[in-house]
Amino acid sequence: MTKTIYSGILPVVPTTFSETGDLDLDSQRRALDCIVDQRADGACILANFSEQFLLTDEERDSLLTICLDHIAGRIPIIVTCSHFSTRIAVERARRAEDAGAAMIMIMPPYHGTALKADETGIREHFEQLADAIDIPIMVQDAPLSGVTLSVRLLAELAQTIPQLAYFKIETPGTAAKIRALIETASDAIEGPLDGEESITLMPDLDAGATGSMSSALLPELIKPVIEHHRAGDRDKAATQYARILPLINYENRQCGLRAAKTVMMEGGVITSDAVRHPLEPLHPETRKGLLELARSLDVMALRWGR
Repeated sequence: MTKTIYSGILPVVPTTFSETGDLDLDSQRRALDCIVDQRADGACILANFSEQFLLTDEERDSLLTICLDHIAGRIPIIVTCSHFSTRIAVERARRAEDAGAAMIMIMPPYHGTALKADETGIREHFEQLADAIDIPIMVQDAPLSGVTLSVRLLAELAQTIPQLAYFKIETPGTAAKIRALIETASDAIEGPLDGEESITLMPDLDAGATGSMSSALLPELIKPVIEHHRAGDRDKAATQYARILPLINYENRQCGLRAAKTVMMEGGVITSDAVRHPLEPLHPETRKGLLELARSLDVMALRWGR
C-alpha cells in the first residue's frame, strides 16, 4: 500500500459560535464545506486558531464527531490534541483516531508561561502518543507554548519515532529552522510545514517547506503559490504571493483568528463572527480594512454563501 504524504494548503477550521456564544453547528458544517470548495488539501480542527482554549471537553468531543462525520473523507482532517497532561493528550489522540482523523497535531507539554516539561519529558510525551495510536503525528513548534524546541531535539524525535514525521514550524526564523531540520534529519522528515497565516511562506518554501497551515481566510489563493513553487516556477509563485501578502499581513498583524470568521460571515458562510470572551470582536475600522483587502482579491469566502 502506498503511504500517503500530506502536503499543500491545510487551513485551520474556525469554531463557529452564535451571538450568544453557543456552538453554531449549522455554521460549522458550512465552514467545512467552504474550505473543501477552497480546494484545501486538508484541514485542521480544534487548533489554537479554532479557539480550542475556549472550549469545554464536551464541546471538543462534539466538534470532533460533527466535523469528521460531515467531511466524510472528502479531505484529510488533522486534529489538535495538545495538553500538558500526557494522559489527556493520549486520550484525545485515541478519540481523534477512532473518529477518523488522518493525523494529530500536538504542541510540547506546557501550561501557562512557566510550567514546561524538560527534554526528557517532551520526548516521553511524544513516545507515549506514538505508542497509543497508528496515525501520523505533527509537532507544532509555536511561540505560544514558550517551549524552545531545538533542531537537534526535533530531529531526534523524527529519527526515533517513525510516526512523528510532520512539523508545523512558526517560530522566528522559520525558514532557517526548516532548512536545518531537513539537513539534520533528512528522510525522516515527511512534512515540514509553516504556519502563522503563511506570513513567511516564500522563504519557507525556498527552505524546503512542503505546505502551509494557514487560516481559512484565503487558502484558495495561497494554494497556487505552493503549486507554482513545487513545479519549479518560483517567479510565478513570488508574483502570486506578492499579490496576496497585504491581506495575509493584515490578518496576521491586525486581526488574528477573527479575520476568517469576519470574512466568512460577510460572505454568508457562517451566521456570526462571534468570539468568546475574553477575546473581543474586531474594531469597526479594522473590520472595514480587512473586508476592503478581501474584496480586492475576490476571496471565495466573501461570495461562497451569497
